Amino acid sequence: MSEGKHWLVRRRSIRVLWIVFIAVLAVLAVGDVFIYGHPYFGLDGTFAFYAWYGLLTCVVMILLAKAMGVLLKRKDTYYDGE
Repeated sequence: MSEGKHWLVRRRSIRVLWIVFIAVLAVLAVGDVFIYGHPYFGLDGTFAFYAWYGLLTCVVMILLAKAMGVLLKRKDTYYDGE
């Protein structure tokens, strides 16, 4: 049924990617207990900094990309006037 779709559009692939991303964030959070990170700024010494900072950065990048898409969007007939 969904074999014709690109692998990043299939529901199963999206679910697997979410599981992998959450697992990576969890490993980073657990690893923060065992590894001293030598913080340079005060904020990067907080618990699970790299996990929540990575998640926050991804969310901000997605929101910025969506905003740029709205600002740069053209009509479908943009090039038809030539």
